[in-house]
Amino acid sequence: MKHLTRYLKGYEKQLWLGPLFKLAEAILELFVPWIVADLIDNGIAKQDFSYVLSRGGLLFVLAAVGFACAMVCQYFAAVCAYGFGSRLRQAVFERVIALSRTQHRKLGADMLITRITSDVNQVQTGVNMFIRLAVRAPFLAIGSIIAAFTINAKIALIFLVTTPLILLTLWLVMKWNIPRYQSIQKGQEKIARLSGEALEGVRVVRAFSRQEQESEAFRNAGKEVTRDTIQAGWLAAVLNPVTMVLVNLAIAFILWWGAQAVDIAVLAQGDVIAMVNYMNQTLLALVVLANIIIILTKSAASARRVADLLQIEPDMTFAEKTAPSEQESDAICFSKVSFRYENGENVLENLSFSIQKGQTLGIIGGTGSGKTTLVQLMLRAYDVSEGVVSIDGVPVQKYPKAQLSEKFGVAPQGARLFKGTIRSNLQMAAPHADDTTLKRALKAAQCFEFLQEDSALEQPVEQEGRNFSGGQRQRLTVARALARQPEILVLDDSSSALDYRTEAALRQTLRREYPCTKVIISQRVASIRDADVILVLDDGCQAGFGTHASLLETCDVYRQICQSQGEGKEDASCGS
Repeated sequence: MKHLTRYLKGYEKQLWLGPLFKLAEAILELFVPWIVADLIDNGIAKQDFSYVLSRGGLLFVLAAVGFACAMVCQYFAAVCAYGFGSRLRQAVFERVIALSRTQHRKLGADMLITRITSDVNQVQTGVNMFIRLAVRAPFLAIGSIIAAFTINAKIALIFLVTTPLILLTLWLVMKWNIPRYQSIQKGQEKIARLSGEALEGVRVVRAFSRQEQESEAFRNAGKEVTRDTIQAGWLAAVLNPVTMVLVNLAIAFILWWGAQAVDIAVLAQGDVIAMVNYMNQTLLALVVLANIIIILTKSAASARRVADLLQIEPDMTFAEKTAPSEQESDAICFSKVSFRYENGENVLENLSFSIQKGQTLGIIGGTGSGKTTLVQLMLRAYDVSEGVVSIDGVPVQKYPKAQLSEKFGVAPQGARLFKGTIRSNLQMAAPHADDTTLKRALKAAQCFEFLQEDSALEQPVEQEGRNFSGGQRQRLTVARALARQPEILVLDDSSSALDYRTEAALRQTLRREYPCTKVIISQRVASIRDADVILVLDDGCQAGFGTHASLLETCDVYRQICQSQGEGKEDASCGS
């Protein structure tokens, strides 16, 4: 938790004043049994109704002041805890999005989401309960014992016997229950992972009729959590009757010895009642203390996980100064580039090629040949294992993150939209673009085939763009990339769901209206055959680089791809 205390900065007043007000409430509560004893001995016993009213009024005042102190403490606790939680959650989120793609793959999305949500909430709850009860409970327990000794030291010895027995019971229950609470938390993470996978892949599950198997896996995970929860509940259920038995036995002994003391005029009747009340206060304070310890134990475990995540430094650093571009340099240059994922073999190996500014690069190859990974190296989502990737003559490692990002407009392989409107989705890439620019991008991406031009920008987009078809989502992601008016436009298989007529119209419009450098990845030869140069990848290696015509003559892999798609038949004789 100490690693997270910096997020409490600015809430020192609430952190200190909250417990002080709760302490004031506890002090007032310790006076209640004494006043009740006085009311019994000097009011009820003497039939003095005015004295009863005065002491009753005093009890009411104590209750009102105690209630006010409690409310002030609750307010301070809420301000501090929820402010702290908001800061911590923001810090965790910022750290998560700052991590590299490799770190995301290693940590896993489910774990990261759990840290941002349930773990931060648990730490926030710990801060809240600490302010509200961590001071009150032990003070009330100790204060009740001391107050009992001020009444009668001999009878108060019962407190010294009963309190350790209650504490031992609480300790045993916590010792048995804390591992189960940790198991419950892990089980909830597993349920979150299974439900996330099932919801994201629901179409696949239905397509292969795996509903029963997925339901069974989810059911088993739920049974594990249920089993641990029931066991924890049984152990927690033991706490109340055991402690009540101990307290009732203590009260019985207090009444037994108290009655004898009253008979010999050593104690007044009200003092016996006060001793009983102090015993009940001790029990309640210790039970609350046990619950606080459980909550703080959970919070400490969550705090360690959150702190561990915050201590992970991004393994990819970016330059701070703006990189000067070379005007006469190639737009994109790969020089002996190889790349491998962590603890794996090379995904790309010894790639060397370059394209000039304004040219179109087509990339084609089989599934898993490294096409998308190559683009990720341009964007510096990953760092190369060997070699150099340069943009405008400058290695990508020398660019500030924002400057490198601004050069690219990317329509990724998976068309992903966000809940909002068409305008908000396009402005993710171009926050300051005007309506003319946005509509021009929509028109170029052939989006007005399914959108009304006048109201297109305000049309709602549901989560993940569920109110659009696959092809429509692809066109909208292309429009988002175009709205940035980038220096380099990257289309990563972003027309796979389009029919040939729409794709041809898209290519023609891009060629005519957006004369920027383009990188087009596609499985279709028709999509890249008109590119200035084509890169052919085969199992991560550079199988060919050149124009469509030259590759038909020199590259067997490209020729086979063309023949399988019925492309280049008129040139087949050239390659034989």
